Amino acid sequence: MADQDEPMSLDELAAEGDELDAQGEETLARIADIEAERDDFRDKWMRALADAENTRKRADRDRREAENYGGSKLARDLLPVYDNLRRALKSTADTDKAVNAALLEGVELTMRELISVFKKHGIDPITPEVGDKFDPNVHQAMFEAPLPGTKAGDIIDVSTEGFMLHDRLLRPAQVGVSSNTAG
Repeated sequence: MADQDEPMSLDELAAEGDELDAQGEETLARIADIEAERDDFRDKWMRALADAENTRKRADRDRREAENYGGSKLARDLLPVYDNLRRALKSTADTDKAVNAALLEGVELTMRELISVFKKHGIDPITPEVGDKFDPNVHQAMFEAPLPGTKAGDIIDVSTEGFMLHDRLLRPAQVGVSSNTAG
């Protein structure tokens, strides 16, 4: 065995240097592997974070839609009640007010309450007037007829009012439309 104070030969120094180089290369390779693994985990974490955020946004949107439009079927089922009350009010206007005063008042109160419930739940009537322009987005043409003094596409009769539920069409207004080509 060589004495500690004795200098190393060039071959020994070269061998030790080669050994240190090999260890350094192994360490650098291990560091590169660890960095690649870290980057892979960071990428997976960022994707999971984005997925979680998208899921949260989708759940919020679904909750809002369920809140706003979950009662669509009930709302559609209530529309004939509205129609019948509207007809009852129109028919009592032609009769003796003294005889039907209590009945008329009850029907009017019921209609006001129904309209109040509609407003509370985001149901708004579509009330076209005779002479308005037909809009296929909110009106349903029940018939077409040539009516003197009107232009094609003018509303000439309103059969039933339509309704919107927030920003969605619940039921189109049913109307008659002029087919008159000579204005």
